[in-house]
Amino acid sequence: MKEFALTLNLKDDAQTIERYQEYHRAVWPEVLQCIKAIGVTKMNIYLLGRRLFMVLEAPADFDPQHDFERLAEEHPRYQEWQELMDTFQEKVPEAGADEHWALMRRVFELSPGQDT
Repeated sequence: MKEFALTLNLKDDAQTIERYQEYHRAVWPEVLQCIKAIGVTKMNIYLLGRRLFMVLEAPADFDPQHDFERLAEEHPRYQEWQELMDTFQEKVPEAGADEHWALMRRVFELSPGQDT
């Protein structure tokens, strides 16, 4: 398994941010099934201000951009969810032209058993 970290902004509007959180308190069951079906075993999304930070675990050959795009193409209900979420979201300035959620690079890791 491999860990992936991605970031994205929500639109700078308190009501938009609250509505986004409301949707994530009750994610559609079909969306959860789809995410698991592409190999994601764990996913957490954190919020600070309007910045989102997502950490997910998936197989080492998982490609977030490709696999989520494929998911949207193959599953209309997931596509519907993603189109709805897009109304709340904005790319971060650091994102590449072809990125929605921008992939982050790990700069430090503290592992169990690591000498101090």
